[in-house]
Amino acid sequence: MRTVRGHGRGPAAARNRGWRAARRSGAEWIAFLDDDVELPAGWAQRLAEDLAACGPEVGATQGRIDVPLPGHRRPTDWERNTASLEDADWATADMAYRVAALEAVGGFDERFPRAYREDADLALRVRRAGWQLVRGQRRITHPVRPADDLVSLRVQAGNADDALMRRLHGPDWRRAAEAPPGGFRWHAATVAALGTAGAGAGAALTATVLGHRPARRAALAAAGAGAAAWGWLTGRFVLLRTVPGPRPGDPEFRPELGRMLRTSVAIPVAAVRHKARGWWRHRGTGPWPVPVRAVLFDRDGTLVHDVPYNGDPDAVELVPGAREAVDAVRAAGLRVGVVSNQSGIGRGLLTRAQVDAVNARVTELLGPFDTWQLCPHAPEQDCACRKPRPGMVLAAAAELGVDPSECVLIGDIGADVEAAQAAGAGSVLVPTPVTREEEVAAAPAVAGTLREAVAAVLAPGAGAGTEARPAARPAPAAAAGARG
Repeated sequence: MRTVRGHGRGPAAARNRGWRAARRSGAEWIAFLDDDVELPAGWAQRLAEDLAACGPEVGATQGRIDVPLPGHRRPTDWERNTASLEDADWATADMAYRVAALEAVGGFDERFPRAYREDADLALRVRRAGWQLVRGQRRITHPVRPADDLVSLRVQAGNADDALMRRLHGPDWRRAAEAPPGGFRWHAATVAALGTAGAGAGAALTATVLGHRPARRAALAAAGAGAAAWGWLTGRFVLLRTVPGPRPGDPEFRPELGRMLRTSVAIPVAAVRHKARGWWRHRGTGPWPVPVRAVLFDRDGTLVHDVPYNGDPDAVELVPGAREAVDAVRAAGLRVGVVSNQSGIGRGLLTRAQVDAVNARVTELLGPFDTWQLCPHAPEQDCACRKPRPGMVLAAAAELGVDPSECVLIGDIGADVEAAQAAGAGSVLVPTPVTREEEVAAAPAVAGTLREAVAAVLAPGAGAGTEARPAARPAPAAAAGARG
């Protein structure tokens, strides 16, 4: 088993990192499982049978999900929420996708930050790309996770993801994605009633201070109507959530009733707030994968031959094809930048003036870059900018006026890939003799040369998640570089 880091950027990004690393084994299919499912004996054999039954037109096959519920009482609201997975379409709790289908659509949309809607979005894009999705015969068990009393309130953050789905797939997205209808309209009505009650009360207070009796009566009437509507809507919501649950006399009844009363008051406001946040955040969001607007290069080992702790401009030598690669990026209308660890400064082996002189020579040979980002710190200084941390990638994106997801970082070691991943950028690894085997194995995209890496980034239809073809690792050289 090999583990690759996801850098806490959500399930979509982690799954992309995993399948892009795994597909280089030559696998035709990638099976996705949630970390909280249980596999019965023989699951792998039944998965193989499901895959064998798929024709060439099938892009994915879904397993069947069993959610065990208490047999001695009715399920709680949270237990029913989990049980809804049994009827969910295309849930990645157990979903196997054909690699070709994933490549065709750029994998999961990493702008979905939670384990919510990212699977429906992927399934919808795969079907629109011409693939069929089918249900297999294999089964998994999905236990109900332990949860605190406010879990139903926290999951309202998913309303922001619903806003993203609407932005990407239009107002009819629920029907297209085979998603069940939601209750947002009821939540919006509840918030509107609450707002009417509050506004009426405020207007009544103002009218009282000013001595306007008719205005006060009208305001109080509005406040009363709003309060009555809010009370009815909230009571309805409480009943919808409690009637299917534990009955009076069950030990779980009182705790569940308390949870439902507290959260039913707060959920409509939270749902509307998250939906509004999603509408605003994604008002200009376009399709996935996002187009590349900037290419960032590592310096030593990528653009120029790696001379450990080089402070001599005369020792700068371009790698083959570097000028052509950088010129191709510029000709495509993309911004270019350099992100480079220069720990020689922090170690006392170089001065900043020496590093600047070397960079000036690089600029002389390759032309001007739109941003230079250097980390002068030694590893033990534990800074936020030194790769594999994302500081320089984020700073470069900010200086260029692009989102990190619109950047691709091309480098020669794992720290370059990890920095890009942590920042939310794409990456292509171009191995050199100092690149470790495990870094090549874990990289989402690998190219044999710098020119091949740039060609993959600039290919028609490519985005920041674009994939270069796997490349053989160069043979080890006698001398290794300092790796920054």
